[in-house]
Amino acid sequence: QVQLVESGGGSVQAGGSLRLSCAASGYTFSRYYMGWFRQAPGKEREGVAACYPGGQSTYWNDSVKGRFTISRDNAKNTLYLQMNSLKPEDTALYYCAADLRPLGAWYHQMNANYWGQGTQVTVSS
Repeated sequence: QVQLVESGGGSVQAGGSLRLSCAASGYTFSRYYMGWFRQAPGKEREGVAACYPGGQSTYWNDSVKGRFTISRDNAKNTLYLQMNSLKPEDTALYYCAADLRPLGAWYHQMNANYWGQGTQVTVSS
């Protein structure tokens, strides 16, 4: 049974940092393409960044380029999102997603086969 569990969210002042984690279990993590998504209140879900099985990042949301870093530790079955220089507009529920299919098949469509439950990030000004 595939399970994705996000953690690391919280409340932070603008300019602060958080590191989100997505712990995966129930499948061979190292084979899966991964992504981070977020959904702010009253807005549609959007992609933040994606990660190939080997760790290369792609599909960066322009609003987070240069501030966020996506990475993975295949030995620990964990995906990370390091978020620096946080802004109030980064406030959202952040989700990780996983799929065995290549990113082009699901990332922009946001129809990954597996999703976590989300972790809340709140940035105050």
